[in-house]
Amino acid sequence: MARLLLFNKPFGVLSQFTDRGSPTVRSTLSDFIAVKGVYPAGRLDRDSEGLLLLCDDGRLQARIADPRFKLPKTYLVQVEGDPQEQELESLRQGIRLKDGMTLPAEVARIDAPDLWPRDPPIRQRKSIPDSWLKITIREGRNRQVRRMTAAAGFPTLRLVRWSIGDWTVAGLEPGHFAEISV
Repeated sequence: MARLLLFNKPFGVLSQFTDRGSPTVRSTLSDFIAVKGVYPAGRLDRDSEGLLLLCDDGRLQARIADPRFKLPKTYLVQVEGDPQEQELESLRQGIRLKDGMTLPAEVARIDAPDLWPRDPPIRQRKSIPDSWLKITIREGRNRQVRRMTAAAGFPTLRLVRWSIGDWTVAGLEPGHFAEISV
């Protein structure tokens, strides 16, 4: 049986166990996870939060992380501005980034989700509204969701990966993990 950890990665934590060579001290997975032999299946940017999967099986790790398998990844995204259906449709059709067109995404406006507080909190601006989107992609380019929302004219303020396939971060507090067997 493979071991799989579902970890709710807090904001500001690197998706790796060490941070050698950095001139500043940065938080890593080793600050939260003391399980031997597990490795991240994919990445989640330092300034993003939410579900990060770690496992001890190379085949499972590849199935989770490799874009060929097109495992859906769902994000709750707070954006600057008030996107209308026309802008959302551009994301649904696929949007041009510097490294080419993205695959079509599932995108919906949502009410502000009941999430844990972020530390530090998002800077609120009185003159510029913000909105929440639920975005599901099936590829995993570097900082893809952030680049997609920016290309549509709505920069990302907060990004929380909620699920990967059937695995979800629901019920996990930031900095905590649950272990399951697969």
